[in-house]
Amino acid sequence: MTDERSTRIANLKKSISERILVIDGGMGTMIQTHSLTEADFRGTRFAGHNHDVRGNGDLLTLTQPQIIGGIHAQYLDAGADILLTNTFSSTVVAQADYGL
Repeated sequence: MTDERSTRIANLKKSISERILVIDGGMGTMIQTHSLTEADFRGTRFAGHNHDVRGNGDLLTLTQPQIIGGIHAQYLDAGADILLTNTFSSTVVAQADYGL
């Protein structure tokens, strides 16, 4: 284990022993506030994809990373201690719905 990782884990354990930590909130609802179009979800990377991808919030990590980063920043600004990844449906089964 790297020194940096060991330090982060030690800091997390210390914080947990001192107070209740707050985890970020719903990613999907925050994504919906951006009123994204099919083209927004596709970005340039999936512009020619042969299947609709609108609604695939996990895809935005690749096509609109600034939006996902902005949502994470909002949660940090609101006081979240822990951020979850934007991978709620990043499974083979779920992504098959979008032809991915």
